[in-house]
Amino acid sequence: MLANLHPYFIAAIGGILIGLASWLLWWGLGRIAGVSSITSEALAAPTHPDTWRWAFLAGLIVGGCLLGQGLESPTLPTRPLYLLIPAGLLVGFGTVWGSGCTSGHGVCGLGRLSLRSLVAVGTFMAIGMITVTLMRGAA
Repeated sequence: MLANLHPYFIAAIGGILIGLASWLLWWGLGRIAGVSSITSEALAAPTHPDTWRWAFLAGLIVGGCLLGQGLESPTLPTRPLYLLIPAGLLVGFGTVWGSGCTSGHGVCGLGRLSLRSLVAVGTFMAIGMITVTLMRGAA
């Protein structure tokens, strides 16, 4: 069924659902849906009785798997592990250094009108555009 929908429509529905889930978590529990913070807090206290973090993370994984069942598998470029591992570590350090991840700043921070998140998202976007331009050449 989903394979017949236009990709922009699927993306719009996904964005609306992410925004709604973020708002519900903020409104219902008073928590920010920053994935890096939720992950680090869940791993820091894995047996803590406050299990909403594990449910949130499981929902991300299960939701992605369920959605993948209804769509064609995209052809993704592969990269060697010697590039992927340092890239992942750099993302992790950047998340700590930037006081949050892209989802935390972009979805939750901007929704709360956070100036720090506005600067962070502007920086992410600018660096991303510069990187693409350098890697692929100016169009």
